[in-house]
Amino acid sequence: MGLGNVGGKLAGSLQRNGFELVVRDLDATAMAPFLNAGASTAASGADLGEQCDVVITCLPTPEASAAVLEAPDGVLAGFAAATADSSGPKIWAEMSTTDHHEVQRLGALVHAVGGAAVDCPVSGGCHRAATGNISIFAGGERDTFEAMLPLLTAMGRRILHTGALGSASILKVVTNYLATANLVSLCEALVTSQAAGMDLATAYEAIRISSGNSFVHETESQVILNGSRDINFTMDLVCKDIGLFADIASEHSLPLELSPVLVDIFADGAVRYGARERSPNIIRRLEEATRRTIRAPGFPAEMVDDEPEMPGAEVIVRRGEDS
Repeated sequence: MGLGNVGGKLAGSLQRNGFELVVRDLDATAMAPFLNAGASTAASGADLGEQCDVVITCLPTPEASAAVLEAPDGVLAGFAAATADSSGPKIWAEMSTTDHHEVQRLGALVHAVGGAAVDCPVSGGCHRAATGNISIFAGGERDTFEAMLPLLTAMGRRILHTGALGSASILKVVTNYLATANLVSLCEALVTSQAAGMDLATAYEAIRISSGNSFVHETESQVILNGSRDINFTMDLVCKDIGLFADIASEHSLPLELSPVLVDIFADGAVRYGARERSPNIIRRLEEATRRTIRAPGFPAEMVDDEPEMPGAEVIVRRGEDS
């Protein structure tokens, strides 16, 4: 349920790998390619819950997930109406980036009607979601995680069981916060490099081969330099994610210093350029302030994963031996 920039690509990986697929989205055009390739659809969330062993939600906000589960004709109603077969309870898999408290609240409702829940957000960019090479965090009971593993390894390459339900959502918010901090610092680094007379293609390579390199640099810096700024992520989503991170820090009374600055920068960007503006265009704030244009020839307009699709596998956490 939810066939947007991420959900559509995850659904594509499931269909490509032979899973029987039922899709539902408010946009009929988003469903059409899947239906044309043999998927079926559901009349409602309840219908989806009754038909499917696993219901995956990949939606833009916590409120959207709550609505599709808790509506009178929502997924919970479908779970409640269905009888679990001998293979185990029906599973709700929350693949949205969301609030961990909300995942836990909704998970309790799923458990109350005899189902199981796992939060399994993805990380690594839409281009890697398209090829099934993305990373997936998964929080929930170990037996639920193992039941989900065949689906998770079809959608992603590296699968990490993070602990109890909600833990994956915390770690996804943490990693998105770090990506945001990296994006803002790269914007400053590229503008400063140009101001100091550096060729921007050379600056890109210097960063790439150095201790300053990162996944964000190898993806978002390229579409910044191209000028498309197209990374399939928007400012409202950044604001949501770093806001969730700030909420976690506040809940634990942490005196963070960088987090409030990032929140202010993207809140300003969303006001200036629109909530649905592409997130790498946050560099426009610096371009306008310095009257500079940060471009370089030879960089792609969008990222494409050029690695072949690889079988997914669980990542085993390294732990020191007991003394």
